[in-house]
Amino acid sequence: MLECPSVRAEPLESRVVRIDLHTHSTASDGTDSPAELVRKAAAAGLDVVALTDHDTTRGHAEAIGALPEGLTLVTGAELSCRLDGIGLHMLAYLFDPAEPALFAERELVRDDRVPRARAMVEKLQDLGVPVTWDQVARIAGDGSVGRPHVAEALVELGVVPDVSGAFTPQWLADGGRAHVQKHELDPVEAIRLVKAAGGVTVLAHPLAVKRGECVPEAAIARLAEAGLDGIEVDHMDHDESTRARLRGLAKELGLLTTGSSDYHGSRKTCGLGEYTTDPEIYGEIIRRATGAFPVPGTGGAA
Repeated sequence: MLECPSVRAEPLESRVVRIDLHTHSTASDGTDSPAELVRKAAAAGLDVVALTDHDTTRGHAEAIGALPEGLTLVTGAELSCRLDGIGLHMLAYLFDPAEPALFAERELVRDDRVPRARAMVEKLQDLGVPVTWDQVARIAGDGSVGRPHVAEALVELGVVPDVSGAFTPQWLADGGRAHVQKHELDPVEAIRLVKAAGGVTVLAHPLAVKRGECVPEAAIARLAEAGLDGIEVDHMDHDESTRARLRGLAKELGLLTTGSSDYHGSRKTCGLGEYTTDPEIYGEIIRRATGAFPVPGTGGAA
């Protein structure tokens, strides 16, 4: 467990101004290393940044080692889940990364990523796209390979204009011609596992319809009953009416509301801190967490 009692004891919400609780590094499908990400977060004027790579905590140590003074790191992960046949993502914050049951599930998801990506490459080749596994592996580098890396290969080949253009039924969207399902957690079980590891759960971009089918509000209510802490409201894939709808739902269900960039470096257009979380909500997340505590920057590596 990562212990920083002094951070937990202070009323951080009284002094923190800009908080971004959803970012990705090269440990999964971002383009910035964890060290680069925290340095850019500080340069962007953030006070708090959460590193939430897909199904992995591999980037945490590097991010902590490079953490600039004045920036606080919230450790986390974005867990791949599926409910009633619909894919969704669960942001998990400040859990104990060594807790055995949650660790085992993250490993199952991670171990399934390579065969899944290879199968997508094979489907694309059957569709006449000259993509290769070597190309996708090069793009992924040391990160956990996933659909965004396959999507970037399609961009390189000129098949689609940008990464978002690959996430359509024609190509890689859920149910798309080249989509391959991977091992994913039941979100109720994910909530249970994260809670058992001392963490806090927030449903990521729950109504991002441009990404594909979303779970209905009744399903979000079921997750709230199972112990879900919050929903991500302010996100680049939610328009103003969707945000208003989600705020109303959160109030009805007693859920926290967060905002974040879902930053992926150059892989997406949204910049660090473009959307942020209210300091009082951040303070409540800290109060609920028992598995780990935010890490204050002490200057980091040069």
